[in-house]
Amino acid sequence: MKPDRSYRRRALTDLAALLVAGCLAVPVAASAQPPAQPAKAAEVPSLSRSQIDALLARPSEVLILDVRRPDEISVKGGFPVYLSVQLAQLEQYLPFIPRDRTIVPVSNHAGRAKKAAALLTARGFRVAGVAGVEGYAAEGGTLVGQKPTDPAPLASAPAQLK
Repeated sequence: MKPDRSYRRRALTDLAALLVAGCLAVPVAASAQPPAQPAKAAEVPSLSRSQIDALLARPSEVLILDVRRPDEISVKGGFPVYLSVQLAQLEQYLPFIPRDRTIVPVSNHAGRAKKAAALLTARGFRVAGVAGVEGYAAEGGTLVGQKPTDPAPLASAPAQLK
């Protein structure tokens, strides 16, 4: 069912009155300028194990910021000392992150860490680079706090142990 012409005319008249009154102001200048972009994640380097270990040797100057979920930290492990803030909540916790330290965002493979680094850099924090705990461990780095895994059942266990 089509609306009649008088309804359309009345709706257009009401819309014009609102525009004239300024109730539906359209920001023209804002659409002419592109929005400010945060620093690109690609600008922040991925740190090697030796670079991370060198930073960890100066604990009063560095802050390891782990942006993973607590369950990921307990399964895969983490650095001995770190601040845990999930990436989704990082913006609201920025006031609690010290500005006098160099920050190293950490995640499993450094993907979320790069997003955190982009946000931190855009907000004026010093970011040394990003790290992935799996890469760090693969290069021989030691992680702490992993949950022990259940051992596989032994097929050749004596009958008295079964």
